[in-house]
Amino acid sequence: MTHTPHELTEEFPGAAESIAALKARDAHFARLVDDYHEVNRAVHRAETRVEPMDDATEEALRRRRLALKDEIARALAAG
Repeated sequence: MTHTPHELTEEFPGAAESIAALKARDAHFARLVDDYHEVNRAVHRAETRVEPMDDATEEALRRRRLALKDEIARALAAG
């Protein structure tokens, strides 16, 4: 377990401009990014015990973050 947030700029190095452009023109993609950030912050708060939660809930949040990241990756690949 890391205590470092998984920011999209770290997950997709070099794609900051593509993320910003796609977010500006695609409302669905913008929502995916917003959802990712929200879930990512929740995972980080759980990992750092700022907002403790049971293991099952934390694991569900991690799976949701991964699913969002995968969908974001597919959207970036499609352009």
